[in-house]
Amino acid sequence: MILEVAILDVIPGQEPQFHADFQQAQQIISAMPGYIEHELQRCLEKPSRHLLLVRWQTLDDHVEGFRKSAEYQQWKQLLHNYYQPFPVVEHYELLFAPAKG
Repeated sequence: MILEVAILDVIPGQEPQFHADFQQAQQIISAMPGYIEHELQRCLEKPSRHLLLVRWQTLDDHVEGFRKSAEYQQWKQLLHNYYQPFPVVEHYELLFAPAKG
């Protein structure tokens, strides 16, 4: 499993419309093969900044499957005009987690 991390700086004043469009866009991503879960968080210190976390089964599920799909074009059309600057997306793998027990 991998974690996709993107810091999304939304153009100030456009947050309400971004949130509305994200409601629609999250339906697109959640239907993709390899998708596990996602969350969008808003920064308390900088209300225009959001943190998008998406868990995928594999890196290829995101980079090859989602990013090269027709569904990604819909995602892009809904959301990419809100970002200033355009976000850097990084992928992480889990090294340590709390022991369960």
